[in-house]
Amino acid sequence: MKTLQKYIILSLLTVMSCMENKEVLQVEIFETSAKGHALTKIETFGNQVNDSVVKVELFPETTFQTITGFGGAFTESSAYLLNKLSKKNRDTILKAYFSKDGANYSLTRTHMNSCDFSLSQYSYSPVEDDINLEHFTIEADTSDLIPMIKDAMKVSEDGFKIFASPWTAAPWMKDNNHWVGGKLLPKYYDTWALFFSKYIKAYQEEGIDIWGFTVENEPHGNGNNWESMHFTPKEMTDFVEFHLGPKLEADGYGDKIILGYDQNRAGLKEWVDEMYRDEKSSKYFHGTAIHWYESTYEVFPEALQYAHNKAPNKYLIETEGCVDSQVPEWKDDAWYWKKEATDWGWDWAAADEKYLHPKYAPVNRYARDIIGCLNNWVDGWVDWNMVLDRQGGPNWFKNWCVAPVIVDDENDEVYFTPLYYTMAHFSKYIRPGAKVILVDNQDEKLQVTAAQNLDGSIAVVIFNEFETPKSISLSLEGKTADFNIDGQALQTVFIQKT
Repeated sequence: MKTLQKYIILSLLTVMSCMENKEVLQVEIFETSAKGHALTKIETFGNQVNDSVVKVELFPETTFQTITGFGGAFTESSAYLLNKLSKKNRDTILKAYFSKDGANYSLTRTHMNSCDFSLSQYSYSPVEDDINLEHFTIEADTSDLIPMIKDAMKVSEDGFKIFASPWTAAPWMKDNNHWVGGKLLPKYYDTWALFFSKYIKAYQEEGIDIWGFTVENEPHGNGNNWESMHFTPKEMTDFVEFHLGPKLEADGYGDKIILGYDQNRAGLKEWVDEMYRDEKSSKYFHGTAIHWYESTYEVFPEALQYAHNKAPNKYLIETEGCVDSQVPEWKDDAWYWKKEATDWGWDWAAADEKYLHPKYAPVNRYARDIIGCLNNWVDGWVDWNMVLDRQGGPNWFKNWCVAPVIVDDENDEVYFTPLYYTMAHFSKYIRPGAKVILVDNQDEKLQVTAAQNLDGSIAVVIFNEFETPKSISLSLEGKTADFNIDGQALQTVFIQKT
């Protein structure tokens, strides 16, 4: 008996000695949670919350893709709403998105011509059969959209990239002579390529540099609901290889990024196979753009990996995602953590595809998707509208959606939803040029990703979508940080450069 007691005492002393000698990894932890944290710095880590500890180890020597950025879209709807607010609230929103103290967005999108989140339908080429686009004008953007972009540029110390997407050419260029559906007439392929070049120049004259384009928003169409123009993979690739790419090159814009596809991930294979069919076509495609609407629950890792392996040195950017088919809840943080939200496929999805469109909490959709994307070669993730009203608009089609920031423009009130803080967990701490690094995460239910920034700092994003808190032991190069993550919580663990 004395021998056993002696053994236990010696064992305890050994454990205590190891604990005393364990090197502590210095971290800062920021949490957003269903209990009310909103990118809140956790000052005390507390005691272990349960018997099992999740071990997470970082391996910065093993790197994957280089981050392009995170952000949202400048739309006419958002810009219009900002102009209806007081200067104080307008400035508050822009600083929240673009300042270093805020989300510090680094990658943004805007639309060319009108889209569903415009107040009306319009084109920069309003005169029919204007083949040389002598009447090209961006006047429609000068009241709201351009001022929003310029003001964001003033706020942003680091700057941000902007890519533009057309929803459709003017009806006179299309085979159905309509804003919705139809295809670009082959006789206008050169005119449409010129349109992109004219757009770059017009925005340059406004002091705005366009980083690149997606060739067409949702080339499969959108159920013929709002502005659209259809391309097959071959039609888009031919347009880029023989018209758009050469035109931008000839006009001195060969450095502008061209992203192909720009729709749901499930269809990636046929598109990247065609886009990168040979060296001539690959020359003009700088990457692939994707959306999440095939499922805001399933990440489609196999499709993402296929796209990366097809063109490992090209961009792979999620260019649009939002909680759609919903009127946003006003000042009700709890709703954004509840499984009450649906997506557009909830009502019509076939029985064997219903699993792709479950009721799923809005925060979960964002956090799960961004982490899943980063862990499968995606290098940029762009939200849709930055600002919407309490109805989820305005837009001409009455296509209501949720945005991270909701405003009551009539009463000059602003609501930062939990989605805003969710986006900031990534955009604020994972900066352009960062490398996604290898993570060994021993808990399949805990979602984790990590990236090392150019300055050597590391951001680890951890999402616990379940209600049970977890204890975590995070290790890096022999040092360890022990902490807890609450149930239904998202954390960014930030490790400064050593």
